[in-house]
Amino acid sequence: MGFLWTIVTLVVALGLTWRYLGSYMAAVFDGRVHFLGAVERPLYRALGTSPDREQTWRRYAISVVAFSGVSFALTYLLLRIQGSLPLNPQHLGAVGPALSFNTAASFLTNTNWQNYGGETTMSYFSQIGALTVQQFVSPAVGIVAAIALVRGFARKESATIGNFWVDLVRCLFYVLLPIAFLAGIVFVGQGAVQTLAGTVSIHDAMNGVTQTIARGPIGFMEAIKQLGTNGGGFLNANSATPYENPTALTNWLSIYLLLAIPFSLTYTFGKLVGSVRQGRALLAAMVLIFGVWVGFTSYSEHQGNPAVAAAGIVHQPTGNMVGKEVRFGDTSSALFAVASTQTSTGSADASYDSFTPMGGFGLLTGMMLGEVTPGGTGTGLYTMLIYAIVAVFIGGLMIGRTPEYLGKKIQAKEVKLAGLGSLVMPLVVLVLTAIAVSVHAGRIGPLNSGPHGFTEILYALTSQGNNNGSAFGGLSGNTPFYNVVGAIDMLIGRFGIMIPALALGGSLAAKNVVPESLGTFRTDNTMFVGLVIGVIVIIGGLTFFPAISLGPIVEQLGHGKFF
Repeated sequence: MGFLWTIVTLVVALGLTWRYLGSYMAAVFDGRVHFLGAVERPLYRALGTSPDREQTWRRYAISVVAFSGVSFALTYLLLRIQGSLPLNPQHLGAVGPALSFNTAASFLTNTNWQNYGGETTMSYFSQIGALTVQQFVSPAVGIVAAIALVRGFARKESATIGNFWVDLVRCLFYVLLPIAFLAGIVFVGQGAVQTLAGTVSIHDAMNGVTQTIARGPIGFMEAIKQLGTNGGGFLNANSATPYENPTALTNWLSIYLLLAIPFSLTYTFGKLVGSVRQGRALLAAMVLIFGVWVGFTSYSEHQGNPAVAAAGIVHQPTGNMVGKEVRFGDTSSALFAVASTQTSTGSADASYDSFTPMGGFGLLTGMMLGEVTPGGTGTGLYTMLIYAIVAVFIGGLMIGRTPEYLGKKIQAKEVKLAGLGSLVMPLVVLVLTAIAVSVHAGRIGPLNSGPHGFTEILYALTSQGNNNGSAFGGLSGNTPFYNVVGAIDMLIGRFGIMIPALALGGSLAAKNVVPESLGTFRTDNTMFVGLVIGVIVIIGGLTFFPAISLGPIVEQLGHGKFF
């Protein structure tokens, strides 16, 4: 009953959010929201720009790369000199070069993969001044890149797609900061820790044991961690600890926040292109796949752990509770996990390495679909639009017409860019996985042998290539090999899709609108939704099926049955 109530309240809350937050974001990026004009204008002057100075897609992409490069360098520098900076009550030293490189790439790309324990590695200054700052700006970059692509559909015969610096400021001050502030108050009010007082030691005189408890500015970091589909927690246990996720309300709020912006952006898309029905079609494709994966993974986790059954404990009435928080149970943990892995969040209120083989299959394949259901903040929308262009191209071939999407002809250039954007992630993940299982430095990472060990490697590189950040904890990732390879994986996974998406925006913006006719392929109906779902499943499913067969499928079959 509790699980069903969670689903019902989530559906209602997200339904309202889709309409109102989506409409609000459309107004923000249309320049119709000005209540912080006194803050905006000085920032534009400092940046040497203004809303009237729009950019071509190339200038927009250069701005994205330049801003990201500076962000990477500053984050890396702060981590390397951490020991000399203030707000370090534990006197933690500098973070090593390889780990700093991986962490800077991770938080820059909205991945938030963590090859470290936050409470034992990062000072308060690093957590606040480097990592939390990146948890605001990296989702903002993803959102504005999606908006730039949407403008390509909305405009006609235009050489520009907006101004990156203006979009970034508006996203931060009108969307992310206010919502995260309000959510942070709820987290702290429910009991999430928020202090700069350092650790606390508690001595148990009865048995002579002293326990040191990590504390820090956790509550407000938790809010943007979920809202920005970041996932990087202050503590190593992430949302499985009551210091970050203290109550059932904060667990529900976490799921709501990480889904809110990705789903709502489909309404924003519909508003900006002048047809909410178009946004609703994309939403339908997202929701259908998301719902199937939630049902499949929840069912798998409710079956009990086959390894536990093999040890002689056949009857497991509460499902697979290995690695689960007893506060949340198996089904709620599965919902959290699917929501986190089908966005680019990667936060966890359970141990994903302890999921059943088919439960882990659900999480892994959700990422392999490209994290478009609903995906990350902005990244989900522009990747979904890339898939939609591929679907339109296939639909156009089926009816013998030049493909069109929202009145824009989809020609060779657009198809090539969409093809690049849809294939770069599978290519980089599979190539790097092949390298990792072929060299000694990669093979010594997993703590398990056989199919599960292979799955740990595949999961890690899939997670990083999709900018997700969740992990199977059995992989020892803090090695020079995995730090460097993982960073490369994350950077290509981010910019290898974002830059083609911006190029698509520029190409589409320059086109004129073709009037609809009786032969126009509809992109707002059930047939189109089905075609988009088919493209997503085929690209994600067929491309990765051989690798999946060697991992969780073999592991599950090794226990004698598929379910």
